[in-house]
Amino acid sequence: MSPLRPIIRAIDNFTDYSGRALAWLAVAMALLTTLVVLLRYGLNMGSIAAQEAITYMHGTLFTLGAAYTLRHDGHVRVDIFYRRFTPRTRAWINSLGGIVFLLPLCVFLCGVSWNYVAESWSIRESSPEPGGIPAVFLLKSLLPLMAATLFLQALAETLRNTELLLRGDR
Repeated sequence: MSPLRPIIRAIDNFTDYSGRALAWLAVAMALLTTLVVLLRYGLNMGSIAAQEAITYMHGTLFTLGAAYTLRHDGHVRVDIFYRRFTPRTRAWINSLGGIVFLLPLCVFLCGVSWNYVAESWSIRESSPEPGGIPAVFLLKSLLPLMAATLFLQALAETLRNTELLLRGDR
């Protein structure tokens, strides 16, 4: 067994666990959306906080779900050529793509969002809407958190592909 295997497995397990937990947000969003519509059009009652909660859940699901999507190869890929490549050639493409593009992108995203998030935390930024959720700073915190979780999974994918290349599988 490769010395990289425990690291890859630990990251994969973390990503799988968090992805399955995040999937429940889709159910919660559907239920809350139904409730908002019923209240709005059935009882003529509105709730800014409930509407914002749907936005918060949506943002959480898609930003933090990016690592899970990468883990299960569910990201968008133009695979006109890729699908015809051998596993070894795919491993080269994935390894180089991770090292040259994805890992640096994650570092960049974390870097450029850090002050934006820190400033929001310093003022405990809240919703500009009356009755809105007083936690915009938490929503903004998803940006560097997404970069971190995506970085971890990108690292695992790069290590997995590098391991395949080092084994010499054809």
